[in-house]
Amino acid sequence: MSNLLLIIMCIPVFGAIILSLMKNSDNTRTFANIALLFSAAAFAGTVAMALSFIPANGFQQVFNYNWIPGLGVTFYGGIDGISLLLLLLTNLLTPIIIYSSVGNQIKNARAFYALILFMQFALMGVFVSLDGFLFYIFWELALIPIWFICLLWGGKDSTRITLKFFIYTLTGSLFMLVGFIYLYLQTPGTHSFSWDALHNLPLTDKQQTFVFWMMFLSFGIKMPVWPLHTWQPDTYTDAPTQGTMLLSGIMLKMGIYGVIRWMLPTVPMAFTQWGTTVMVLAIIGIVYASCMALVQKDYKRLIAYSSIAHVGLIAAGIFTLNNQGVEGAVIQMFAHGINVVGLFMIVDILQKRFHTSNITELGGIANSQSLFSILFVIIMLGTVALPLTNGFVGEFLLLSGVFQYSAVMTAFAGLTVILGAVYMLRSYQTIMLGGPTSATHNFAPLRLQEKVILIFISFIVIVTGLFPGWMINMVEPSVNSMLGR
Repeated sequence: MSNLLLIIMCIPVFGAIILSLMKNSDNTRTFANIALLFSAAAFAGTVAMALSFIPANGFQQVFNYNWIPGLGVTFYGGIDGISLLLLLLTNLLTPIIIYSSVGNQIKNARAFYALILFMQFALMGVFVSLDGFLFYIFWELALIPIWFICLLWGGKDSTRITLKFFIYTLTGSLFMLVGFIYLYLQTPGTHSFSWDALHNLPLTDKQQTFVFWMMFLSFGIKMPVWPLHTWQPDTYTDAPTQGTMLLSGIMLKMGIYGVIRWMLPTVPMAFTQWGTTVMVLAIIGIVYASCMALVQKDYKRLIAYSSIAHVGLIAAGIFTLNNQGVEGAVIQMFAHGINVVGLFMIVDILQKRFHTSNITELGGIANSQSLFSILFVIIMLGTVALPLTNGFVGEFLLLSGVFQYSAVMTAFAGLTVILGAVYMLRSYQTIMLGGPTSATHNFAPLRLQEKVILIFISFIVIVTGLFPGWMINMVEPSVNSMLGR
């Protein structure tokens, strides 16, 4: 079983290679089915790996091979509870995202699906890497496919928006590389990028502060945290639906994970010194993004700002440096990924039928589409963290952790719950209730594919809300170990 993790990582790569070698054609369903097969196989392998995982045993499925011996770079990776939960999220959502595109007319579908599979591989690499240089390589590999997806299959303004996205993320990546190289040069003897070597370095306060900000600028852009967020709303709105799902459901977790895995154990004194500053930025982001979401007319853009608000609370939880805050951040990453993909699926359904996601042009859909209205409200309630839904457990832990840190900050951080309920319920009321508008008078019934996706996501929202114990048990030992260091 020691090589199962590597096998799982290679599955989507094989799928991407097969798609790349096929002749291009207008039969997009064939390419979609192949991509779906390989992505689902990776998910099945991840489930099998999770069933044999023992949370208290630390890193498991470890692999360690010499890669560039002269530079001390190794192909080194493994999983703990934090990594495994994010692997489950990545390999669960990727087949859903691919399946959501089946039947769409996609230009050059072969390349489109090959890029998604390659991105799945790179995302897994980010979440399992235990060598800083390897982590950086996978980080960059994960960004390349999404740049092309946004550029080639995005909206009318995709060139300008993707260029802005490219500049932001590339700049952030360079800051991170500087931080890793600096840490590498501080390791004694033969220098190393390994996680084991980097998190035991006796750095001074000034050294930790330098590394802290080099890395946080990169991770903060990817999350994103205010004021590093300005690339996000335009990119989410302009990207094709599947690209937006990948960005919001999985990719933003790269930044949060990077903070937990690499910054927290490496520069703990800088966390103590600068944690309050970052928490203030995160809470400003919560209030700002929530207020922006309140005034949005475009539902896709509303969800984009909602995502910034939720990530702000997750970031605040990490910087509390207590068990509830960090554990809540990890669990909320999983819940947020499920919910936001469900919401963007709803946007896709609306856009396909009405060629708009403008809230003011919609209305009365629930009068004729009871199943759609029920599934919509389940996913929405998970997003606003109603008790017994998947969003509640993580958000409760986050607010509990922030409260232990500062009651005043909790008062502002809690606005993500209050304002989130306001803009989500109000948008649902406008879109689904009331009388039908001229645009929504005729609503084509949900296709089987759309029903399957929304029912499956709603099922996860309810089941993980009712039975969150498996996530807590999976994550808690790794969080305790991380904070104990």
